[in-house]
Amino acid sequence: MDLQLLSPLVAENLGSAAFFRPELALTFGAMALFLVDLAWKHHPGRSGRLAAVALLVLAVAAGLLAAQPVEARSLFNGMIATDGFATFFKWLFLAAAAVTVMIAAPGKDFPPARLGEFYALLVATVLGMFLMASAKDLLMAYLAIELVSMTSYVMAGFKKGDRRATEASLKYVIYGGVASGVMLFGMSYLYGLLRTTNFAEMAVRIQDLQATGLPAAATKLTLVVAMVFVTAGIGYKVASVPWHMWCPDVYEGAPTPFTAFLSVGPKAAGFALALRFFFGALAGPSGVAGGLPVAAGGVPWPAIVGLMSVATMTLGNLTALSQTNLKRLLAYSSIAHAGYALMGLSAVSDTGVQAIMIYMAIYLVMNLGAFLVVILVAEATGSESILDYKGLARRHPLAATSFAIFLFSLTGIPPFAGFMGKWYLFYAVLERVPGPGGSWYAALAVVGALNSAVSLYYYARIIRAMFIDAPYEAHPAPIKSSPVYTILLGTAATAVLVFGVWWTPIVDWSTASLHMFKG
Repeated sequence: MDLQLLSPLVAENLGSAAFFRPELALTFGAMALFLVDLAWKHHPGRSGRLAAVALLVLAVAAGLLAAQPVEARSLFNGMIATDGFATFFKWLFLAAAAVTVMIAAPGKDFPPARLGEFYALLVATVLGMFLMASAKDLLMAYLAIELVSMTSYVMAGFKKGDRRATEASLKYVIYGGVASGVMLFGMSYLYGLLRTTNFAEMAVRIQDLQATGLPAAATKLTLVVAMVFVTAGIGYKVASVPWHMWCPDVYEGAPTPFTAFLSVGPKAAGFALALRFFFGALAGPSGVAGGLPVAAGGVPWPAIVGLMSVATMTLGNLTALSQTNLKRLLAYSSIAHAGYALMGLSAVSDTGVQAIMIYMAIYLVMNLGAFLVVILVAEATGSESILDYKGLARRHPLAATSFAIFLFSLTGIPPFAGFMGKWYLFYAVLERVPGPGGSWYAALAVVGALNSAVSLYYYARIIRAMFIDAPYEAHPAPIKSSPVYTILLGTAATAVLVFGVWWTPIVDWSTASLHMFKG
């Protein structure tokens, strides 16, 4: 290759590296965790030291992220972006990882000998999520998803000799491999049709196809098939129907701290990538055909996403009704909440994008808090059954009260933060009712409201068990928790209450981030 042609590319990559410092910190931090894990293999206080190093790595990445310029930039020849939108989600990923480290350190799910490996893999997963939120190219999106998936497969089966963990990891690998292959096949279709993998260039070329009237019916069919195949990979990460089958078994079998992280981190990364892809590559002049909304190239992807939303929230809520294992119940709840968030994506508007951002921020707090209670009770009783939550208000008042707050918030009842998050999602949908496909969006809002009512039933079952049902024993022993768990529970519950009545900071943050994303 001619060096004169190579030098601009090298200069571009070197210049991009200056804005890639948080990701570099995570890369070297993951490697450092593996090394210090080996160095401290026989040190008596290795668990606390490893947790401190993991938190230090995340803190360094957070400091570098805070120091980055706020203006939007394309890095590495348009492969990734650094902008307010990506930064918003990166803060969520760092927060989720930091809480997971603090939960795992005093817990019983990981033997001390393997704790360093878990932290290293967790940091590597955060790196992949950073890249998912920043991806502006199909190849980068695929590589980021694979990085998150590969590390997640290992962490799901982290408990050696545990049958449920082995089954969870195997199912995760099988479903993930199929989804990955289908997604890659769809990307090959898009590249063959559009001759580019860059989101912005794809949007231009789809517009060109639309301007020429899409002369061949096969062209439009190829766009639809390719979009559905790529959506399969994204839908697998957010656990939307019909790519949700892995979720309940993986959530139940994986170590609970990782389950808590999996329920919020990769899900938020999946939605960040979905917004990048749909709004970067497929957004176009919206219209209506046969009562269903359509977008670029005449492809009805808003309608397809809306149907996914209906199926996801309905299946998740109805299946959760019969669950008695708390981890499986929260797994189906997580599926249902992915359906709610998909409502914002189907709205095809700035309001919908902002609604998803707000909802992901709130969902992180209330779902991590809910899983923390599950961990606390499971470590005390050795069980994840809802029956062992009977009389929890007597045995651990803070855990019961906090869990009730999280569950009411997940339902979307005021004055909890979850209500504000759902309100923005419903507002984004109802905002589209006067326009094209208005009856379709009205029906979507009605289905969402009915599903929220259904979710109240199975959440109320847990609350009844904690506060009304009598425990098996006349004088049950109180449950003790570590100071870390107590602080995290109190902080999360307080945040849900505060942001339920004072949500201006989150809204302002998302507004500024969305503005920079558009810029």
